[in-house]
Formats: sequence, structure tokens, C-alpha cells
Amino acid sequence: MGASLMIVEDGARARPDLRLAMAGEGYEIAEAGDGEDALDQLRLNGPPDVVMVDLVLGDMDGFSCIREIRREHDVPIMVVTDRSDTHDVVAALEAGADDFVAEPFEIKEVTARVRALRRRAERAPGRDPRRQVLDADPGRALELARDRGTVRRGDEDVHLTLTEFRLLCELADEAGRVVSRAALLDRVWGGEFFGDERIVDVHVRRLRKKIERDPSEPRIVVTVRGLGYRLDLQQ
Repeated sequence: MGASLMIVEDGARARPDLRLAMAGEGYEIAEAGDGEDALDQLRLNGPPDVVMVDLVLGDMDGFSCIREIRREHDVPIMVVTDRSDTHDVVAALEAGADDFVAEPFEIKEVTARVRALRRRAERAPGRDPRRQVLDADPGRALELARDRGTVRRGDEDVHLTLTEFRLLCELADEAGRVVSRAALLDRVWGGEFFGDERIVDVHVRRLRKKIERDPSEPRIVVTVRGLGYRLDLQQ
């Protein structure tokens, strides 16, 4: 069985071209005309390998659709839309998208990005047996467990997306050292990624909301102005 892809789009603007192009790449295509339809299909059939979401989706906009998908699934999500200003890019990534491509686009670029998303998902963490205590907060220690692919704060799981987990692992591997945005972009998103470094900043903000005691004053993932980010172990 080939890889599967869901296209969530409420009109005929981009979906026919996407469907033909991705089918030509060997994907099994599922289509949803709105967010509710997409969520129903995901609950019934389980997640595909990649979901493509337009931001303009009738009653449930694309941002809400992405958030709802992300509540239940860790499937790679790519936004494909004609809304391309900075606010939309950041809002889509904050909602939980992994990548963003604006119309008009080259089909070859979209297919390359989808392949890159799949490769990142296939390189899911979990084989490295090391575990690190990132924050030794008494009773609520933050532990990164690569062997389980999990992060726990005390007795509770911290639910990270695959991208957030990979980002945390890369920073933890270099604990105490600055990692540039360019290096993180290459290591987490891969050399095939066509976007810019803003995506790193957005995912760092999302990660901080989940792992920091006070996200407004981060102590674990700190910004080194002009250089990048550094993970400081809280012992």
C-alpha cells in the first residue's frame, strides 16, 4: 500500500492540481471539503501520512482545523493557501502546522516538501536509550526519554508534536552550547526545507509553552541574541 495524503480544501482552486500531482507521486488521496469532514474522516480512518490544509474552510477555518487535528494526532500538517502574510504564517505554525506554502506555488516544490515531511516522520525518535533530566524541579522534574519518545513533567506526559520533540532533542544534545537557527533548521527540518528561519522561532515558542515553568521568562530554552538558542539544564 502506498503513502496516504489528505487534502482539506473547500473549493476547486488548488485541489485538482494537488490531487493529480500527489497521485502521480504514488499517494493514495483522501479529500475533505471542510474541517469537520476532515476530522470525521480522521476519526473513522485514522491519520494519513500527511495532511494538507487550506486556511479558508467555511465554518471552521484552517487554523481551528489544524488545532483540532493536533489535539488528537501527530500527523505532519502542511498549509497550502493563498494567504501568505507573516501573520498567517506565524498563526498557522502556532496552531500546529509543520510547514507552509503559499499560492501560486510550483508543484515540484510542494511534492519535495511533502517528501521531506515524511522523511522527518519516518526518522521518529525512540531508538536512543539516553534519558535526560532537563529541569530537576522537586516533585515536577522534566525528563526527556528518547527511548520512549516522551517528555514527562513529574507524573504527567508533556504532549509534544514530532517537530517539537526533535527540536528539543537537538537542543538537549548540545546542552550548554548555542545552536544557531540555521543549524536547527537543517537538523530538524532537513536540507530539503525551502522555508526561512521564522519557523524555528515559532516552534521554540510553542515548545516553551509546554516545558517551561514560566514561558514568559524561559530558563530551559534561552535565546542568545544574534546567535540562536541554548538549552540550559536546570539542576
